[in-house]
Amino acid sequence: MLVNMKGMLDAANRDHYAIMAVNSVNMEMARAVIEAASEMRSPIILQMGRSQMAKLAHHEDILPMIRNMAERVDVPVCLNLDHGPDFQTEINAIHWGFTNLMIDASSLPFEENVRRTRIIVDMAHAKGISVEAELGHVGQAADGDGRTDDMFTNVAQAVEFVERTGVDALAVAIGTAHGKYPAGYVPKLDFDRLAELKAALRMPLVLHGGSGSGEENIRRAVAGGINKINVCTDAFHAAEVAMKAKWAEDPQTDYLNIMVTAEAAIKAFVKDYIALIGSANRYTFDFADNGSKE
Repeated sequence: MLVNMKGMLDAANRDHYAIMAVNSVNMEMARAVIEAASEMRSPIILQMGRSQMAKLAHHEDILPMIRNMAERVDVPVCLNLDHGPDFQTEINAIHWGFTNLMIDASSLPFEENVRRTRIIVDMAHAKGISVEAELGHVGQAADGDGRTDDMFTNVAQAVEFVERTGVDALAVAIGTAHGKYPAGYVPKLDFDRLAELKAALRMPLVLHGGSGSGEENIRRAVAGGINKINVCTDAFHAAEVAMKAKWAEDPQTDYLNIMVTAEAAIKAFVKDYIALIGSANRYTFDFADNGSKE
């Protein structure tokens, strides 16, 4: 079933687990993610950003396909716009049928972030669509971004931001970064700051840059109050490793077998991750305010 993100994250916040949000850029990825969630009886979030839609996940093709897949399973599925950078992208996402919008104005001054986020919240909520925003800076792993205290989410600012914008979930910066970290690097997360944010906000919190963070960091983040974890690079890597192994085993293998191999690898990866973050068998929650799009 296709729903917005509010109901599933409110349940995760209440019951102390997290939900996986996987950037899904083609049919095979989307099907692997949804089937994995269905078999694990877990809510799931499929997402994509503007650049991913421009390069491969063309909205007119993949969004109807994901909606169709979601309607065939009885676990909650959310379709999320990842890192919407501007008003036009957000408005397009509303028209295209996304059930959650992420507005990312985190690189702008605080007041401008508040202003833009409030506008998107008002538009989205009027359509039964939930909203995630970001405060602090989750940078790029390859650039060494996001590793200094001045980029982390300020607790007092976060309280003000949530009160003034009415967002349903907040992505916080506590030391992770997007993309692939240098070989051997594991980020050091500020769990004390996470505890302060959770105590002050008491709402669903989001961890961007979940890939490469290490299982122990992920477990501690969930225990500390993270309720949504964005995963892209690690899912791509699972497919890449499996495809390379298939080619090494059989250099004459064809495109069909390669794609079947990639899909199976992503499905296995997602099932393992769901088990790690505690969302298995969490497929039911109070649907009174979940914005169901069935």
